Amino acid sequence: MAQPDSKKIFFENLSGAGKAIAVLTSGGDAQGMNAAVRAVVRMGLYVGAKVYFIHEGYQGMVDGGENIKEATWESVSSMLQVGGTVIGSARCKEFRSHEGRLKAAHNLVQHGITNLCVIGGDGSLTGANLFREEWSGLLTELVEQGSIEADAVQKYSALHIVGMVGSIDNDFCGTDMTIGTDSALHRIIEVVDAIMTTAQSHQRTFVLEVMGRHCGYLALVSALACGADWVLIPEMPPEDGWEDKMCQKLSANRAGMKRLNIIIVAEGAIDHKNKPITTDYVKDLVVKCLGFDTRVTILGHVQRGGTPSAFDRILASRMGVEAVLALLETTANTPACVVSLCGNQSVRLPLMECVQMTQEVQKAMDEKRFEEAVKLRGRSFENNLKTYKLLAHRKPESELPTSNFNVAVLNVGAPAAGMNAAVRSAVRVGISEGHKMFAVSDGFEGFYKGQIKEIKWADVGGWTGQGGSLLGTKRTLPAKYVDKIAEQMRENNINALLIIGGFEAFLSLLELLTARGKYDEFCVPMVMVPATVSNNVPGSDLSIGADTALNAITTTCDRIKQSASGTKRRVFIIETMGGYCGYLASVGGLAAGADAAYIYEEPFDIRDLQANVEHLTEKMKTSIQRGLVLRNENCSENYTTDFIYQLYSEEGRGVFDSRKNVLGHMQQGGAPSPFDRNFGTKISAKAMQWITKKLVESFRKGRVFANTEDTCCLLGMRRRALVFQPVVQLKGDTDFVHRIPKEQWWLKLRPLMKILAKYKTSYDVSDSGQLEHVVRNRPRESDASVAM
Repeated sequence: MAQPDSKKIFFENLSGAGKAIAVLTSGGDAQGMNAAVRAVVRMGLYVGAKVYFIHEGYQGMVDGGENIKEATWESVSSMLQVGGTVIGSARCKEFRSHEGRLKAAHNLVQHGITNLCVIGGDGSLTGANLFREEWSGLLTELVEQGSIEADAVQKYSALHIVGMVGSIDNDFCGTDMTIGTDSALHRIIEVVDAIMTTAQSHQRTFVLEVMGRHCGYLALVSALACGADWVLIPEMPPEDGWEDKMCQKLSANRAGMKRLNIIIVAEGAIDHKNKPITTDYVKDLVVKCLGFDTRVTILGHVQRGGTPSAFDRILASRMGVEAVLALLETTANTPACVVSLCGNQSVRLPLMECVQMTQEVQKAMDEKRFEEAVKLRGRSFENNLKTYKLLAHRKPESELPTSNFNVAVLNVGAPAAGMNAAVRSAVRVGISEGHKMFAVSDGFEGFYKGQIKEIKWADVGGWTGQGGSLLGTKRTLPAKYVDKIAEQMRENNINALLIIGGFEAFLSLLELLTARGKYDEFCVPMVMVPATVSNNVPGSDLSIGADTALNAITTTCDRIKQSASGTKRRVFIIETMGGYCGYLASVGGLAAGADAAYIYEEPFDIRDLQANVEHLTEKMKTSIQRGLVLRNENCSENYTTDFIYQLYSEEGRGVFDSRKNVLGHMQQGGAPSPFDRNFGTKISAKAMQWITKKLVESFRKGRVFANTEDTCCLLGMRRRALVFQPVVQLKGDTDFVHRIPKEQWWLKLRPLMKILAKYKTSYDVSDSGQLEHVVRNRPRESDASVAM
């Protein structure tokens, strides 16, 4: 989006001169913490501040000495892809005492540190706020003891705190996602996908315990992402008699030819009497009541381990940069804030408001006010729970509404991971709302050929974890065959269309909208859900499949860079997909720690290439061993991957050598990421609910007739909101020649990649700097957090 120039801050204006910033990680570790530390260090150095590591969390702050070290640009190299926290984390009882905080204050003053960036959970952040409130009193006390000079009280009068939440549990109110949560979901889903193959082989039931002593987020979202039969979480204890209901469901699923059952249990799961529900109890129950071969798997600390996902690296990098900006802008009267995520935007919230809301959740659970606890967790958690119930628990036929509407679902365009999760969700929500669901094979090509058949609840079982498109998908547009498609609509009495796909799906809706003037068959509600790895659909900031592609790019870049370990200095030129859209190259570059990313949206010439080579050469002469350059496949007709590779090879001769790699279709393949499974599931459910509403509104005199603009829509995520937008209104926002939106939000992230790669560049902070407040209940339409 175009932003006012007055809010664009340039390198020269982002002055941190004379400031000292310290970064520490505290509490439990979480994947992505290192990416946050790296971002804080490099952004801090970038603006001219001194930056310090505090090793071993608050314990290191209390102990001082070698635990507080000045950081350099190179000291955070090669840590982006490392899990855990390389600067260490420790629980510190001493910091909870006044004496301990007095020691910590003394150690900070000795280094001139008055700006703290704390990465941890609510306990760590609460401790930081208490430290800030006591700061002036602690300095006065240190002067009285003779530990510091009297003028230090004035010189270091205020301690400024900015927090980032690092917790795999996602149990902190005020943010859609905490650093580490997405990576933990990756670990869980990897295990579940592996278990499903062995469970199917032997017709077994598996009971999985995941982390979440006080929060069921991991259990709930992983159950959504894998289509688990049953989930048990602390926020919503099962009703009395749940044991019989669960066994009945497992038995019915097995009778329906399902060869496996998955039950996911949060470690803090309880019943209505606050009695723990253990995995062993669930296993014994299944064995006793059903006699099923049942196994228990406790994932434990494997969920904390491993390399961070692309999402966590991007989130942590954005949060780290935002934290430094917040510290630069803070004053003595500014409350301690926490940098968090809302939709796809970073926001700042008062730290203690978030902590108090988080504590309210626990209090509600302790007092058995479970429905309130779910609401306090936020709209995202509440919607996750509603969607799971809607998709996992089928009502008896007698309880289903009877709408007599037929709804067709089809995939259009290239395959994208997460499409199958979206189809499953649409089918089951449609059936729950009384519709008869029809699956169209091979997109509009299959449509005009009559490849249409009814699809039932059980037909989509196990679809969430499948990559590609099980329905089949083609790039064929409908205009050429519109008469035959209209005939099939009439023969099958199709009353609504749900199209899941990329740019071709958008073009298809425009063509069908035009065809309404000639064919009444297309005067029905039609909606599109964006699904493409390229993330180039106008009207939506995110598309199903893009996250899986980003993870494929990031993982491959990690491996490619690792291949250079121990060898001479080397630069890798990597070509990514995306058509003319530079999303994968840009955001993948941020996640992989690239030095440059060439895209169509940001024109470049030979002088830019030369400057990039010289910049890399200078870095290579110091201590950087590996360089990474990404190139979008259509960024330039002349500056091809081969050309850039040869240029870097020639110009870098004697300093580094070069290698190239074209990632190709591996970016479209593989099992969908947890993000894409969850996003596909929830956005598709929302689309089906919209279809139901429009069908009711447009049903007149025994037939459906919908010919207004608002009955042919695209459902997309815009900033913080999920919005239904008439496709005709998106035409003006679209570059049809290059198949991209005219304005793209992620272009704002490109300066972050350049800053973290040590380039001088301008940085637009038009979305930063506003301290907001925790909102207890956001408007329903603003639930952008379904994407998370």
